[in-house]
Amino acid sequence: MDSAVQLEMYRMMRLIRTYEEAILREYHADKKPSFDIAEGQIPGEMHLSTGQEPVPAGFYPHFRRDDAVTGPHRPHGWALAKDVDINKMTAEIFGRIDGLSRGRGGHMHLFDKETHFSCSGIIAEGLPTAVGIGMAFKREGTGRVAFAVCGEGAANQGAFHESLNLAALWKLPVVFVIEDNGWGVSVSKAQSTCVASNADRAVAYGMPGVLVKNNEVDAVHAAAGEATARARAGGGPTLIEVETLRLWGHFEGDPQVYRPDLSDVPSRDPIPAYERQLRDAMVLSDDIAEETSRWAQERVQSAIAFAKASPEPDPATARDYQFA
Repeated sequence: MDSAVQLEMYRMMRLIRTYEEAILREYHADKKPSFDIAEGQIPGEMHLSTGQEPVPAGFYPHFRRDDAVTGPHRPHGWALAKDVDINKMTAEIFGRIDGLSRGRGGHMHLFDKETHFSCSGIIAEGLPTAVGIGMAFKREGTGRVAFAVCGEGAANQGAFHESLNLAALWKLPVVFVIEDNGWGVSVSKAQSTCVASNADRAVAYGMPGVLVKNNEVDAVHAAAGEATARARAGGGPTLIEVETLRLWGHFEGDPQVYRPDLSDVPSRDPIPAYERQLRDAMVLSDDIAEETSRWAQERVQSAIAFAKASPEPDPATARDYQFA
């Protein structure tokens, strides 16, 4: 692979991890000594994608600004990879008026018309939306692609199958991406899904199905590149499933008592593994790693400060901007 592209993906992985570590700290900062999900400066549920960074980072170099991404309910990594304004996104997570939706949406309902990014807390909701976007893109004939991202649990929803069928039937420029972290909340994939790989389901809809194993960002990049090129050229949709890793709980506050693999999870962290790979290939040096860390920390801390400085919405305006 091109070493410049590898460093680009490495920087994105580090930015996503740094961002979610900061959100984790801020989320829990005022929920002590006893955890209350409804309290604090970021009330409500929080779903973080730590360990899954290779998936959005692998797609990142292939995105055009005018492409669309419909993200999952762990959306932060995909939003950063789609170049959503980090300040506005953070303000939205904090529920402040300078947020993407003026503090009305929160972290699972990010919407940015500038970069064509959206997400939803409804499982598999983004797939039919991406099919509609893909239909518009096909009529435009400009080579734009819609990327629909979901978890492996969403592949058992009706919306998943309906979306794949229509996208294939109409030969739409859609790339379907399944982040398979092995757990649909607390239910393992083995307990919920009759096939070992959801990529095998693609054949039923007449489209290519690709399985990327071991959470490898270079392999994600390769699969994403082929699928994106196919979609831009009018070849229709592709289904890609990536075996990834959820390092933390389904939501913050999840004790994960249902997981037998927790003792092995830290050793499978994809970022140290990729750093070792790049160092062995003499692509990553100490200077580049340190500069990347500083860059990510500065961007994230600036975004946190921006969010905290933004005012909270006036309750009297609760019904404003409903259709903005």
